[in-house]
Amino acid sequence: FLGFQVLLGDMRRFRAANRLLRLYQRSGLRALARRSGILRLLGMEHADRLMPEISDRFVVADGSFYPALGERRGRVALFVGCVMGTSYAHVHEATVRVLTRNGFDVALIPGQGCCGALHVHGGDPESGRRLARRNIDALDSPYFDAIIVNAAGCGAMLKEYPHLLRDDHDYAERARAFSAKVRDAIEFLAERGLSAQPGSLPMTVTYQEPCHLAHAQRITRQPRALLEAIPELKLVEMAESALCCGSAGIYNLLRPEMASTLLDRKLNNALATGAEVIVSANPGCMLQLQAGLRARGERIPVLHLIEVLDRAYAAAPAGRPAEALAAG
Repeated sequence: FLGFQVLLGDMRRFRAANRLLRLYQRSGLRALARRSGILRLLGMEHADRLMPEISDRFVVADGSFYPALGERRGRVALFVGCVMGTSYAHVHEATVRVLTRNGFDVALIPGQGCCGALHVHGGDPESGRRLARRNIDALDSPYFDAIIVNAAGCGAMLKEYPHLLRDDHDYAERARAFSAKVRDAIEFLAERGLSAQPGSLPMTVTYQEPCHLAHAQRITRQPRALLEAIPELKLVEMAESALCCGSAGIYNLLRPEMASTLLDRKLNNALATGAEVIVSANPGCMLQLQAGLRARGERIPVLHLIEVLDRAYAAAPAGRPAEALAAG
């Protein structure tokens, strides 16, 4: 867990390490390492399969500001995090587009960092508390209506800051106020309603519920409401959609056999729907599902729900008002 301390404690170091990983993935070194068998020899074959593809560009909390399109309905801060800003930068970009399309200013506030979830999962709550204080210092501002998260695991952790800092005299109350403003992007859009109508997206999808969204945050109805708001998109429910996919933070690294058993069950249920796309809302789940699909030789894409909504907006006539969306 030294990597958690060294890399996730400083986003500049984390991004530098991700640039090296990107070089490893695209220079041919990864292919060579796989062919040579050295990954198996070092016991890193499973971890390599789960490694995310590093984005060509990163989203950085550098003070960037994206104004709302049309009538402004509010102002939000986007929680950038670690993995989402490097491996899923395109999801951050889609989130900004969807939020601004629906009338919200979006700011990327400097000073924020990793949410601390992996530290807490790994048995290092003190490092988690240190990161929590940093994020509260950076993002605790009356200027924003909400703090938006698009990774279910991060959102669950941010909402747990009051518990994590309950004995901290200086931060306990601030943590409660901070947590009250945290919203998953899906949750937020469903609460506020869509002000712009998505365009038609003729595809069949199935939805995999991340545990940190469905169980930790009790957000189950809202993702389905947003998918159902997209014209021509067909949602086919998989069996046991709320069953864990086996990712569970770092569980798939610590207990790969059990995690693989859960993954097989999840993929069997997903593929049985005949869907063209598997939709989820958490990077850990998406990496787990993608690794399992590759192992089976399946080419079904795994998309974040916000990506699907962004694609629908790309197909929509500009400025078209939304029909009422009562998701609660």
